[in-house]
Amino acid sequence: MITSGAFNYINILDKAADASWLRESAITNNLANVDTPGYKRQEVDFEGLLERELRKSKYITLDEKVKDLQGVHLNHLNATTYTDSANYSYRLDRNNVDIDTEEVELASEQIRYSALTDSIDQEFSRLKSVMG
Repeated sequence: MITSGAFNYINILDKAADASWLRESAITNNLANVDTPGYKRQEVDFEGLLERELRKSKYITLDEKVKDLQGVHLNHLNATTYTDSANYSYRLDRNNVDIDTEEVELASEQIRYSALTDSIDQEFSRLKSVMG
């Protein structure tokens, strides 16, 4: 993590990419356990974590919050995996993984991760062009 104000967007994009990678790992783990009796799917909620962190300074625009990281503590933006036990299973083996849903989520997450890493590259390119 770079602690200069010029890298605020990059730092948040980096945290989002880390969360995306973690979510992709959770989804592949869910797919691997689709036939495991009693298995409960794993999930990652980075977006909710970021939203709660940004709400701490509610009278500032989103651009200002991210630009100045006002009210946002990057060390609070570490996404973790949790068990989705609220997604009850109708299967007899009590496994709540739906293979079709997980495959769609995996494809979506791969696109998200690619977009995040492209955005990070573009931010560095912008900084490079300003410095060069």
